[in-house]
Amino acid sequence: MTRCKVTVFAKELSVRIKKEVREGKFLIATSMIIFLSMASLVFFLGMFINNHARNFFLSEDPYFPQLSTFSSSSPTPPCSYIFCNCSLSSSHSKLRDWIAPENVWHSMNDEELLWRASMVPQMEFPFNLTPKVAFMFLSRGSLPLAPLWEKFFRGHEGFYSIYIHSSPEFTREPPASPVFYNRRIPSQPAQWGWPTMIDAERRLLANALLDFSNERFILLSETCIPLFNFPTIYNYLINSSQSFVGSFDDPRAVGRGRYNKRMWPTVSLSDWRKGSQWFEVHRKLAVKIVSDQKYYPIFRKHCNPPCYMDEHYLATILTKLHPEMNSNRSVTWVDWSRGGPHPSRFVRKDISMEFLNRLRHGFNCTYNGGRSSMCFLFARKFHPSTLESLLRIAPELFGFDHQ
Repeated sequence: MTRCKVTVFAKELSVRIKKEVREGKFLIATSMIIFLSMASLVFFLGMFINNHARNFFLSEDPYFPQLSTFSSSSPTPPCSYIFCNCSLSSSHSKLRDWIAPENVWHSMNDEELLWRASMVPQMEFPFNLTPKVAFMFLSRGSLPLAPLWEKFFRGHEGFYSIYIHSSPEFTREPPASPVFYNRRIPSQPAQWGWPTMIDAERRLLANALLDFSNERFILLSETCIPLFNFPTIYNYLINSSQSFVGSFDDPRAVGRGRYNKRMWPTVSLSDWRKGSQWFEVHRKLAVKIVSDQKYYPIFRKHCNPPCYMDEHYLATILTKLHPEMNSNRSVTWVDWSRGGPHPSRFVRKDISMEFLNRLRHGFNCTYNGGRSSMCFLFARKFHPSTLESLLRIAPELFGFDHQ
């Protein structure tokens, strides 16, 4: 039908041009020819583009180019692009793999990882997600207390995720078990007291944020132990209305004395806070931490020993950004009563039911607006020699064998 109309139109145009030529209107005819030729070209070009565009958008497997900065040598390509080879028409299983990736190893550098982790969905998920707690272990090497944690996690798969940041020089795999095996993330050297320690913490948070079902994020070390069984700790964190980051104004030389005037006006002395390195945060705060480009460069440049970034960075920025979301306390107990730059370390002879029960219920704090004696969920620093005693006490104290 379209071709017929074009043919008739062409014949009428030819007759009209001949008539105008005979009548001396050649310039007008020439102008009309040029104009109509261009119109025809645009018409057919539009049909061509429209046909190809329709085929592209209706295709079940459209091609989205991946960012060229990512290496293709990784055995499992990272979710580096926003679509991550996963369209809305994909099956739920593929979408779940993207929302909760099983493999924690990837080829992203820190800049790419933080960018990817800072993404926040603007719509509800198309299916229900079980909220999980991300247990992030910042370790020098092995996990000597792993058998205790094995008992802690056993039987609660689907309610937790594990991430291990260890020194790059440590090449041995964690214990071959469903709990810790293949849970080590790409890591970089982290030196105590230096900004690289905060880099490691942000790296752990960013990797854990890639799993959209992770709702709470707890930082632990290889010397940490749980003080309660898994259901108790899980419910405590998931149901909490606040995060747990130690933050207070310390007027002493080890507090305000570490403030650098070069941080002003981004960070003033009245903003300056101190707190424990061992934090627990809600997902909203975790995203704020990994996407921070305002305060992090200031701290990295002006907070070096004797200013210790891991004691001041989070305590300060969370007080500035969202003080209402923080309880200003840590849920990891550490003993500083003996003084010195490092907390007390506990060995086999220190372990007893009385000692651990005091840590479990020997303090007073606020939880969801009410008073509570359950203030600490974890404790450190426990020497490897304590493992045997802890395993012996665990069934009665924690109820591990009765979960």
